[in-house]
Amino acid sequence: MLLRQIEYYLAVVNTGSFSEAAAECHISQSAVSQQIKALEDELGVELLSRHNRTFSMTPAGELFYRKATVLRSDLEQLKKEVRRAASSRRESLRIGYLRCYGGTEFQDAAALFAESHPGVDLEIIGGNHEELYDALRREDVDLVLNDQRRAFSNDYVNFELVKSHCYIEIASHLPLANLKKLDVSDLKNTTCILVAGRDQQQNESAYYRDIVGFTGDHVFAETLPDARILVASGRGFFPVEGIREDVYYDSSISRIPLHKRDQPVLRNYCAFWKKENTNSYILEFATILKSQFKEQTRRY
Repeated sequence: MLLRQIEYYLAVVNTGSFSEAAAECHISQSAVSQQIKALEDELGVELLSRHNRTFSMTPAGELFYRKATVLRSDLEQLKKEVRRAASSRRESLRIGYLRCYGGTEFQDAAALFAESHPGVDLEIIGGNHEELYDALRREDVDLVLNDQRRAFSNDYVNFELVKSHCYIEIASHLPLANLKKLDVSDLKNTTCILVAGRDQQQNESAYYRDIVGFTGDHVFAETLPDARILVASGRGFFPVEGIREDVYYDSSISRIPLHKRDQPVLRNYCAFWKKENTNSYILEFATILKSQFKEQTRRY
């Protein structure tokens, strides 16, 4: 049994087509068919049931597909470890993201970067605005996805990603959830839920009270899921980070645009890094991240 035969089989099943598998593997369709037939002959079982121009996996084929997928994953991990062992310096990219960010752009960018750079370790941390700012200043991370709360500094690359409307999440059963938009003043008697560790609660509270204008009570959650549990239970509203109104799937929570004195509240999302630390990995990740924001903006 050859590894390339396993690759061909996985490609056929994953694409659902011999011709597409052949194009993906850069060989002829007849060669793919021949190699899979040779694999079945060696195993002594039929892996695929052919039906004119379609096929389906036999029970043996399903078992082989599952085990072969695990095997390929293990082989990819082995390649990474061998390359690292052969390298005098392990390459990595340390990136930070807003812990309360509710969109998928960051995780999609991380997945794309990891796929194109299997030999680079991605080290990812989450934090609120101030935690990410401090981590970047101390050089604990190379790049952060953060919102702009200060004037841009000339010591950093301030790579603007998107300027987005702000949203709040609130339990769908509450009266305020029936409104198409919410003004900051509408929330003056409603508890604001924030995501922050103990040492950052005062900073977060001051920003949302003094700058945004949420003058009611503030309660804190450690994580985004914890905050949403509080929201769903009717404890208050949550100012979520993200660029889409419809991104959250739970019908128990409504996401509503936020306004202030009848004007949309906007937030500027950026990738930040120190100019002196600029390298090709940082530039590529920032470019991928911006493309993900553009794609989401285009769709929605």
